[in-house]
Amino acid sequence: MQELADPARSLDRARETWQKHGRSQKWIQQRMTGQETRNKLTDYWREHDIKAGEEYAILTNIIHQEWAEVDVKAHKNMKGLQTQNLRDHMSEAELIFTALAELSTRQIAESMDAVGMQENKAAAKKGGGIAYPQGACPWLYSRQVGNNTRQSAQRIGKQNRQKSGKWRKLFTP
Repeated sequence: MQELADPARSLDRARETWQKHGRSQKWIQQRMTGQETRNKLTDYWREHDIKAGEEYAILTNIIHQEWAEVDVKAHKNMKGLQTQNLRDHMSEAELIFTALAELSTRQIAESMDAVGMQENKAAAKKGGGIAYPQGACPWLYSRQVGNNTRQSAQRIGKQNRQKSGKWRKLFTP
C-alpha cells in the first residue's frame, strides 16, 4: 500500500534486493535504465495495436535473436535458468545490448509509425540488429568467420575463451 502512495519505495526495494544478491551499483543502474527503456517500448506497442502477453513475447524474442543470435529460451537455458527473470541474471554488457536493441526498436517503430504485428516485427528485427555485438560472445563468432553452423561457432568460442576469458568477463553476472 505504501508503494502505491510512493513508487520510489518499490524502486528502493528492488535496489536493496539486487544489492543483497551482490550486484554492483553500476549493474543496478544499468538494470533500472534498461527497465525504463523496456517500459517505453511496451508503451509504444500497447498504443500501436500490439497485445500484451504473447505478441510482446514474440517481438521480444525477435529483438533478442537479432542481437544475441539465440532466442530468450535458449539464453535462459545457457544460464541454467528456469522460472527466473533472464534480465536479473544478465551481465552488465548483456543489459546494455538489450537496452540498445529495445531503444533502437522503439525509435525505428516510431519513425515508421509501425502499427500491428507485421510492421513492429520489421522494426524489432532492425532494432535488434543494431545492438549486434559482433565477436563479443561465442555464439556470435559464426558471423565473424563467415560460418553459420552453431557447432563451429561453439568450437571457435571455446578456443577464444580459453585464450582470453573475454566472454566470461563480458557475459557472466
